[in-house]
Amino acid sequence: MSKSFSYEIKKELSELNNLAKKDEVKYELLGYLSSANIEFDKNQIKYSTENEYNINRFGKLLKNVDINDFKIEIQGKVYVITSKVPELMLDLKQANEQGKKAFVRGLFMGSGSINNPSNKYHLEIKMLDEKLAQELIELLSEYNISVKSIYKAIYIKDGEEISKFLAFIGANKSVLEFEQVRVQREMNNKINRLVNCKTANLNKTLNASIEQINAIKKLKQNGNFNKMNKSLQELAELRLEYPDISLAELRKKVEKSNWQVGS
Repeated sequence: MSKSFSYEIKKELSELNNLAKKDEVKYELLGYLSSANIEFDKNQIKYSTENEYNINRFGKLLKNVDINDFKIEIQGKVYVITSKVPELMLDLKQANEQGKKAFVRGLFMGSGSINNPSNKYHLEIKMLDEKLAQELIELLSEYNISVKSIYKAIYIKDGEEISKFLAFIGANKSVLEFEQVRVQREMNNKINRLVNCKTANLNKTLNASIEQINAIKKLKQNGNFNKMNKSLQELAELRLEYPDISLAELRKKVEKSNWQVGS
């Protein structure tokens, strides 16, 4: 991806075609206003972001609650939008499911971030205060989405929970992309574990083989090799011939050799 995963998610969410639904618009705007990137100064708000899709979405939400005299400025790499404080008069606890989804979507758009899942699983949203963080945890728990908090932020480090969160806020395209990366990553992890396990077993086999070969050479040097019974001598000679196989595989070769002689 040329842009960050967060950027692509916010681009998708900014294009959601639900602006005609006034209640959802108000709750999404409430989410923005509860994010850490909002500054309140008397009867004015200032929202800052580096994402142009995000600033455009915020402007559309303001227009939908009849605030048209806002100002957008570019300060370096940051977009800043200033307006009067919207009078929303909302009670989140009384919101329906779509309202709650819109609120969480606004929060994520406002100050959320997510790592590229091919590197690690980490979603985070920073809020205005700790109380809001706890309220968000309670809200998401209603929909079986497990989140943790630290100070004024909530975070998720589990791939499945992140996927559920993205679906909850309506980022359906991003869910598919996230799941594709997650499946590939988990498959790679399984392959790596299998390779590591086989490598460990091979190392054990080789270490045991080296010890056995050294012992066989000593027996030959001190003349005790010929004093062993024929089966052990045969097993020892096979060990010298096949130093990289396990003792169980050596025994199979002895059994096969004896069977061939007997037949």
